[in-house]
Amino acid sequence: MHPHSTIKLKTMRHIFILITLLISMLGCDQSQQEMPPEELTIPKGMVYVPSGEVTIGNSDGLPNERDGYRTTIKAFLMDKHPVTVAQFRAFVEATGYQTDAEKFGDAAVLNDTTKTWELRRGAYWAFPQGKQQPPAPETHPVTQVSWNDAQAYCQWAKKRLPTEAEWEHAAKNAQDIKTLFPWGNEQKVNGVYKANFWQGSFPYINQVKDEYAFTNPVGAFGETPLGLTDMVGNVWEWCADWYRPYAEREQPFVSNKQSEKVQRGGSFLCDLEVCYGFRTTARSHSTPESALYNVGFRAVKDVE
Repeated sequence: MHPHSTIKLKTMRHIFILITLLISMLGCDQSQQEMPPEELTIPKGMVYVPSGEVTIGNSDGLPNERDGYRTTIKAFLMDKHPVTVAQFRAFVEATGYQTDAEKFGDAAVLNDTTKTWELRRGAYWAFPQGKQQPPAPETHPVTQVSWNDAQAYCQWAKKRLPTEAEWEHAAKNAQDIKTLFPWGNEQKVNGVYKANFWQGSFPYINQVKDEYAFTNPVGAFGETPLGLTDMVGNVWEWCADWYRPYAEREQPFVSNKQSEKVQRGGSFLCDLEVCYGFRTTARSHSTPESALYNVGFRAVKDVE
């Protein structure tokens, strides 16, 4: 072999090694997560969400997801899963709290026969579809709780509701991912559904391919890379913020009786055509006293 050829091969080998090392380093940087402080005690049932920058919204999404913005989120603790019926029951038994649905005497349910929403008499958190239907399973997310009810629970638990930006940051694994879901862009992984949502033609045909026509036990679809469950699908989750278009977020705002609070995460009623709410950037909203059988919440806590 000619000496110059040997030199070229060695040079190319060195370049290849350098490129490999660079790719490896970049890969480590992208996957590396901020570790919680050693002195931090993480309460049982909560997950540490690292600080970081996140792009809120989706320029290719629905109109209310556009005009997004970039922001920095401080580290916080988040409930691993939505508050369950059992957890909410403990709160009610400890405090004697009465929910908005109980005060009104009804709550919102999608009628299986008419396929329209109705205020059903007697529906509340323990019997989300009314007392003629089975009670809510203890391990499922509590529903038929208003934003006001969620606030009351959080105050009792010495926690708070997440901001909309915190919720999206957590759903994106604190890495500002651009995928539709916390795990990627497909609804299924290895042929298995990763969330509880509507398969079929809403509201007429639900094929129930994910095995759950209504809510599912928390954690049934596994964990996100951060260790959270049910971040998309199952139930919409109340957030702290008043709902507004992103373009108006820095403008002065005074709430009124028509103002609504943000909900995130989608639910078992969301399909691929009408709602498509089980995405990290999808948004919904209702007035603070509203109670629906597909809306729940989870709490967060500041890192002190």
